[in-house]
Amino acid sequence: MHLGDAFHDMITLGIPWSEKVFRTIAVYLFLLVALRLAGKRELGQVSTSDLIVILLLSNTVQNAIIGNETSLVGGLFGASILLIINKGVVGWSYRRERFRRLLDGDPIPLVINGQVQTDTLESQRIAIEELAAAARDQNVNGVADISQAMLETNGTISIIPKATGGDTTIEAQLNRIETMLSELCRKRNEQGGIA
Repeated sequence: MHLGDAFHDMITLGIPWSEKVFRTIAVYLFLLVALRLAGKRELGQVSTSDLIVILLLSNTVQNAIIGNETSLVGGLFGASILLIINKGVVGWSYRRERFRRLLDGDPIPLVINGQVQTDTLESQRIAIEELAAAARDQNVNGVADISQAMLETNGTISIIPKATGGDTTIEAQLNRIETMLSELCRKRNEQGGIA
C-alpha cells in the first residue's frame, strides 16, 4: 500500500455525510432516553456491573454510529457531531426548565425527617449499605444520623445530618454570647449618652 492510498483511505468517508449525521443523532437520542429510563443510579453511584454496562454500551453502539466507516475524517466527524448535539441539549435544558426536568427528573427523597424511605430505596435499587456509605463519605456516622437524604438528578446522594446534642449546646451558647454582647453594647450606649 502506498502512502497516497493510506492518506486517501484516512480522509475518504465510507458512508455519506448525511447518513453519518443521522446515525449519530439517532444513537445519541436513543442513549439519552435509555439512560434516563434506566435511572439515576447509573449516572452517579456506579457499581462494577454498572460500569461494565456503560462500557459495553459504548462499544455496542459504535458500529451504529460509524457504519461501514474506518476513515479518520469519518471518526472525527462523528465525534464532532456528538459534541455539538450534547452542547445543544445542555444549552436547551439550561434555558427550558420543563425540558431539563424531563431530561434529568427531580431529586428523590431517600430519608425524610430521619425516616428511611425503604420503598424508594428499593425502587431506585439502592441498598441500605450504599446509603450508609454515602453518609460516611459526607462525614455522617451512619443512617441513624441522617435527617434528610436525596438522590440528586446527577445520581449522587446528598445528606443533611441530624442536629446532635453538641450542635444544640453550641447554638445555645452562641445565643447566650449574642445576648451578653447586645447587653454590653446597650450599656455602653447608655453610658455614652449620659456623658
